Amino acid sequence: ATTEGELENTVITCRAAVAWEPNKPMVMEEIQVAPPQAEEVRIKIVASAVCHTDLYHLFERMHKDGFPVVLGHEAAGVVESVGPGVTEFQPGDHVIPLFVSQCRECRFCKNPKTNQSERYDVMAATESRFTCRGKKVLQFMGTSTFSEYTVMNQVSVAKIDPTAPLDKVCLLGCGVCTGFGAAVNTAQVEPGSTCAVFGLGAVGLAAVMGCQFAGAKKIFAVDVNPEKFEKAKVFGATDFLNPKDYDRPISAVLAELTAGGVDFSLECVGNVEVMCSGVQCEGLGGQCAGRMDDVATRPIVLIAGRTWKGSLFGGFKSKDGVPKMVQAYLDKKVKLDEFITHNMSLEQINEAFEVMKQGKCIRTVISVSPQ
Repeated sequence: ATTEGELENTVITCRAAVAWEPNKPMVMEEIQVAPPQAEEVRIKIVASAVCHTDLYHLFERMHKDGFPVVLGHEAAGVVESVGPGVTEFQPGDHVIPLFVSQCRECRFCKNPKTNQSERYDVMAATESRFTCRGKKVLQFMGTSTFSEYTVMNQVSVAKIDPTAPLDKVCLLGCGVCTGFGAAVNTAQVEPGSTCAVFGLGAVGLAAVMGCQFAGAKKIFAVDVNPEKFEKAKVFGATDFLNPKDYDRPISAVLAELTAGGVDFSLECVGNVEVMCSGVQCEGLGGQCAGRMDDVATRPIVLIAGRTWKGSLFGGFKSKDGVPKMVQAYLDKKVKLDEFITHNMSLEQINEAFEVMKQGKCIRTVISVSPQ
């Protein structure tokens, strides 16, 4: 029999989807996963969803320095072994990997106004625990969940309720928390308010859900794909706008429909033009939360009292927030099942990416390992 001490020092050979170069399909490989080092946890990944950030790295960013790599960062699994100095976790714990760290000790972690941490880059590319065919394989966002096993620093792992279904709560590793938190934490949507959500992918639908959770009375769902409106209704949207239906800016349409502008707008596309529409459709004193790029607006837009905020992981302090979101799901206060449109095996990973590229899914959940 293998003792626990021996287990912690064993290299595991397992299946993983390796992206050897940009703009090429991933390849199913056998990789070697080194044992956890000091403060590290080795996790058996049970389920991993496919997020657009994975797609972006492989087919849009396409910088050769980021390869070979195992992608995936929205997942859930079970702790297999722990390294020296790990006190928070033990084998058998159910966990969600985090791409945003929380050490709980640095000045940022102790500041309630931010979810950043001084240990944000605890798993730099040079510290990858993966090898394949004798070559080092990088870990994506410190996570790499398109692998049966991964190794992460303990500050980037959240312990969750063991009764939660891992093939559902894996969505809380990125997209759902990002959108829901943008509404609840970053924008701090208020009861009785009017909101506009731009983009109805998983993040946008989660933002709609967050607006409803916060008590918004009117939620405009804005997207160029009208097929998404029925799904948005499930999450709480009350009105639907397709910019293609109008011959004037959607910001002007919203301002007209709301007697001067919405109270809160959430940009969930990652598009600069949409970000500007978001801030312009607000009434005086409105707020826009979104992902920030190189953006420009006229000073008068902000001088009028509007605020423009960026939001990373929905403003959640990751180790604290994710377990609470898992509990909210178990208590039926937030939805997760409704985001899942496809379930596939790890061997179907390239098919899952194709479905996302074609805009035919909200979230595809990959079954990585049997629990």
